[in-house]
Amino acid sequence: MKSYRKELWFETSGRRELINITPEVESCLSESGIKEGIMLVNAMHITASVFINDDEPGLHNDYEVWLEKLAPEKPYSQYQHNGFEDNADAHLKRTVMGRETVIAITGGKLDFGPWEQIFYGEFDGKRKKRVLVKIIGE
Repeated sequence: MKSYRKELWFETSGRRELINITPEVESCLSESGIKEGIMLVNAMHITASVFINDDEPGLHNDYEVWLEKLAPEKPYSQYQHNGFEDNADAHLKRTVMGRETVIAITGGKLDFGPWEQIFYGEFDGKRKKRVLVKIIGE
């Protein structure tokens, strides 16, 4: 069995952003040489997420609106966590969106449904953050 590990780094220009990282992840799979196995892709920061869904702008906007209703950024004073930082909402949004995704690898390809893509969700950006790609298989 082979093992492959790589960190992908991202820096967003805004506080919140969704980035389609499917091409970068597919490059990792190609580099690994693994044809059959499992891939873990996870955010290495507590205010970011990795998830799978459709790459559709309307859906991305729906996420923003929905997440902001669930955990509004402001007023900052509504959260006990906010004192030294102002990112309690980002922690909550990450919890809802999830930390990681696991993808089957079949025939050297991501074993996806018709519209599935991998996204990095940033909820407290404007600085460098990383995603771990770990692949095991043969």
